[in-house]
Amino acid sequence: MYIATLFIIPPLCLVLAAFTDFLEMTIPNRIPLVLFAAFLVIAPFSGLGLVELGWHLVAATMVFSACFALFAINVMGGGDAKLLTAAALWFGFNHSLFEFLAFTGYIGGVLTLVVIVMRANWDVLATVGVKLPMCFMTASKIPYGIAIGAAGLMAYPNSPLMIAAIGSTP
Repeated sequence: MYIATLFIIPPLCLVLAAFTDFLEMTIPNRIPLVLFAAFLVIAPFSGLGLVELGWHLVAATMVFSACFALFAINVMGGGDAKLLTAAALWFGFNHSLFEFLAFTGYIGGVLTLVVIVMRANWDVLATVGVKLPMCFMTASKIPYGIAIGAAGLMAYPNSPLMIAAIGSTP
């Protein structure tokens, strides 16, 4: 059950967040809440000691602090901040967290450029028959949940929890 949860919950939540952010330009609060609660339930069974658990909490706190600052100056959305914080909890304070954040930055930069080009060429896309959600094309913000979800899926296999789970499978 523990290994199944590791393989299913974080990737599923990241994919759902990416899809809802693309389709609705919002990330439902229940997605980061499920990520956070699932980690708290799974952590005792993962073999994490108090020190390692503390480092996971430190990682989430540091990411939350940076995201809150970006949210306060209106650079990042609240849903993106909550999703990034909840996802950081699963990585812990190690190389996989930095890999996740770097992937998020790179993918987010490419996503921003793609969205800007798509919005600038909205009439051409509509003429060709490309159907995109209206909120995606008319909003002034970037659906960064897509970048967070993709980066999480790319970096998650290198997280210590996943490495331990893969190593323990027969």
